[in-house]
Amino acid sequence: MSGHSKFANIKHKKEKNDAAKGKIFTIIGREIAVAVKEGGPDPSNNYKLAQIIAKAKANNMPNDTIERGIKKAAGDDGSVNYEYVTYEGYGPNGIAIIVDALTDNKNRTAANVRSAFTKGQGSIGTQGCVSYMFDKKGQIIIDKEECDMDDDELMMIALDAGAEDFVVEDDSYEVLTNPDDFDAVREELEKAGIAFVSAEVTMIPQNYVELTDETAIKNLQKTLDLLDDDDDVQAVYHNWDE
Repeated sequence: MSGHSKFANIKHKKEKNDAAKGKIFTIIGREIAVAVKEGGPDPSNNYKLAQIIAKAKANNMPNDTIERGIKKAAGDDGSVNYEYVTYEGYGPNGIAIIVDALTDNKNRTAANVRSAFTKGQGSIGTQGCVSYMFDKKGQIIIDKEECDMDDDELMMIALDAGAEDFVVEDDSYEVLTNPDDFDAVREELEKAGIAFVSAEVTMIPQNYVELTDETAIKNLQKTLDLLDDDDDVQAVYHNWDE
């Protein structure tokens, strides 16, 4: 029942995202389009689409916006084709960074990601150079202030639904699952009326690295900010202990 919750960081990201909902909705809209083209418009028969819809709801995307995106993707054969790409590399002091992107121009995206690393005194590495330091997990973060249940009750619901771990932090609960069990656990928690701060399949570092040098922190933050500002970038994972 132990772990390293990133609730404070998630709250920070959520606040930042709330100020730029247009970009977030555009990113999720791309993901919906790709998922529909690959597996069809019915989330009950399209696991990937179901995951993206859950992500959309966690980001407060209106249901009618989600439905419009699905209908548009299902009927738009001539739309731009996006593809997923992943980059791995190192920030200052060897901080491990993974970047997931969804792009219609791999050359543009690669150049932008490389530039973000370079400007932060980091470097792009080869595929697999840092991903072995992370575990792919379903992760659900619940704000204690938004949850009426006590620790034990919530833990039993999560574990009975198939969660691997349940972490109690000062201000939050963290539910971890095998990626294949994520949807089932999320659905059970939703049925119990539990609201999420975040619910997604993510990459969780096996160990975290502290930075004490102010220049290194500033450079790493520069890289992360540049990646966050790039419309092609879907997610950034790192092992910096903020």
